[in-house]
Amino acid sequence: MNEIIEIFTRDGDKIVKALGETGFMVGAAILAAVLLGLPLGTLIYLSRPGGPAQRRGLWVLADGYVTVVRSFPFLLFIVFLIPVTRLVFGTTFGTVAASFPLCFVAVAIYARLVEQILLEVPSGITQAAASMGATTPQLVFRFLFVEARSGLVYALTSATITFISYSTVLGVVGGGGVGDFAMRYGYQEYDFALMYITIALIIAIVLVLQFGGRRVSRALDKR
Repeated sequence: MNEIIEIFTRDGDKIVKALGETGFMVGAAILAAVLLGLPLGTLIYLSRPGGPAQRRGLWVLADGYVTVVRSFPFLLFIVFLIPVTRLVFGTTFGTVAASFPLCFVAVAIYARLVEQILLEVPSGITQAAASMGATTPQLVFRFLFVEARSGLVYALTSATITFISYSTVLGVVGGGGVGDFAMRYGYQEYDFALMYITIALIIAIVLVLQFGGRRVSRALDKR
């Protein structure tokens, strides 16, 4: 216990800074996932062959983006996007620039999860919407999202935990964060107590997110 207190006294400011960097990167990824991944996943569901609003060309493009991005090893994807990141931000170094490739991946990950959740909605829901003459926006917002809201929240929780894991890799481009802090000040300086405490913090954050996401998901599940 004394060693833990000593570590937080000595490195508390650095730990808080690292947590803030991780929070920024993961927050940006969540925002991208909700604002872009949710519509993209819905588009893939709607435009797929046999879907409620099938458009083969649109489906090929949207599904192809998700498949290609998710197929990339994340570290290689960071390197692949370096020219684009430099063009957009003027640099590839720092927390903001490092969040850029994570946002691309976040959109693809959540879009695929959204598609899978919507595919699990009973076909009777879409048939009922069609029989009532619902437009595509009405089908999405009044039927599909209402029926799938519990699963969508739980999927976002799982995706967020994945984003935290991916954010630990962003230290290679100066993104900082808790993972980079554990490697830089713990492993590389042979301060294994600091490294283990940092890992415990990451696990604690994941457990809190998992618990909160599960509670919200259950509250939204009216079945």
